[in-house]
Amino acid sequence: MIEFPDWPQWAMRLMLTMGAILMITLGFTSISSSVISEGSSNEKGDSEKEQGLRKEYGRFRSEYMVVYLIIMLADWMQGTHMYTLYLSYGVNVAALFLTGFLSGAIFAPFLGSAVDKFGRKKSCCVYCILEIIINTLEHSTNFEILLFGRVLGGISTNLLFSAFESWMTTEHRKRGFPDEWLSSTYSVGSVGNGVMAILAGVIAQLFEDRLGPIGPFQAVIVLTALALLLILRWEENYGESSNNGANTSLRAQFYQGWATTYSDSNIWKIGLTQALSEGAMYTFVFMWVPTLLSLSPPGGVPTGCVFSAMMTAITIGGILFTPFHEQISKISTKYSMELSATFIYTLASISMAVPAYCLLRDDVDSLSAILTCFMVVEVCVGMFNPAAGTLRSKYVPDALNGAILNIFRLPLNAAVVTGTYATDVLEAYQVFLLVSFGFMSAAIVQASIISTGKVKKE
Repeated sequence: MIEFPDWPQWAMRLMLTMGAILMITLGFTSISSSVISEGSSNEKGDSEKEQGLRKEYGRFRSEYMVVYLIIMLADWMQGTHMYTLYLSYGVNVAALFLTGFLSGAIFAPFLGSAVDKFGRKKSCCVYCILEIIINTLEHSTNFEILLFGRVLGGISTNLLFSAFESWMTTEHRKRGFPDEWLSSTYSVGSVGNGVMAILAGVIAQLFEDRLGPIGPFQAVIVLTALALLLILRWEENYGESSNNGANTSLRAQFYQGWATTYSDSNIWKIGLTQALSEGAMYTFVFMWVPTLLSLSPPGGVPTGCVFSAMMTAITIGGILFTPFHEQISKISTKYSMELSATFIYTLASISMAVPAYCLLRDDVDSLSAILTCFMVVEVCVGMFNPAAGTLRSKYVPDALNGAILNIFRLPLNAAVVTGTYATDVLEAYQVFLLVSFGFMSAAIVQASIISTGKVKKE
């Protein structure tokens, strides 16, 4: 006889509702895509050459996406169980996490230039090697060794969010694919990331049950080694226009990245938008568990269940992004992505203002409203990830991609630290107002780009 999890009814309803919405979304987008594809195939301009290019693009996207999803699965598996592992060791967990953040902030300005100078493929390989070393160090209970692992973790995190994207965008253009197709890659990545997050919780738990708290990290070593083998098949590309990586010194590359960011208002606005939106998102991540616990829902709060529902919401957002963007494109072709991102950030801001209002009123019957808003903001996360990635590829020069993406992480780290500090010193409703303000500020900065009319130079 099948035994169902002993979760509260409200949590079961949440999971079933999000699952049903996911199925409806998949059905809707499948029908919509079929209609669009059928119409496109009848156009005279859809030549045999273009069809061949699309097939080549499909192979390229699959080649990249397999590696990306393996890497993200490994990253999620660490994130879901790192706190538990350190707790079992009896070490200072806060000090270890803070060390990771500080390491990321210190190395961010320099790593990006190194990624562009020495090669994006090599940098992806270095990331994998670092992750294998880090997860091997996690087997030690020695605090100093774990601290060293967190220093390496700060470096690897910067590589994760710069080297892979830089390689993909440059290789996309190098192979002659239209820039418009980049949004498809980012959208698939957002959907896949949500799916990997859902799977990570289950897989990591299975390894922990069998091998103890260190089990998920042992699995991560295997996954990362697999990703490394796949990356070795990639072609190398650099941050230089000539693509040989030998024309500019590392110091010149570093200064050029900062100078370009400072001189081009659109570039620093993209970075500021990323810092505001992701800073707000990470602050929300710190708040959702204590907020639900404070509402004392019947049966308690099964965090794993709620987490899975939120990751389902991110997946829904990734699926909805493409048809949503296609509708916005009918309003403005040139600035469709900017308008899409502005709308998404605005919706996220509204969704976070509602919990602030409910908590301010101390409404004990607000669980449903707050949960709905939590799901809405996660749908927005699934939508603004591909939007933000496409906008970075639009405005950030290929030659300085890695350098500038790491420069963006400086204000992002500052926003995350500020948000984390706010959760300790402010009332819950005030924190949600701050999160709402962060998203709205991101929407305003994003909208201001439309008026400049400038796009990146190669």
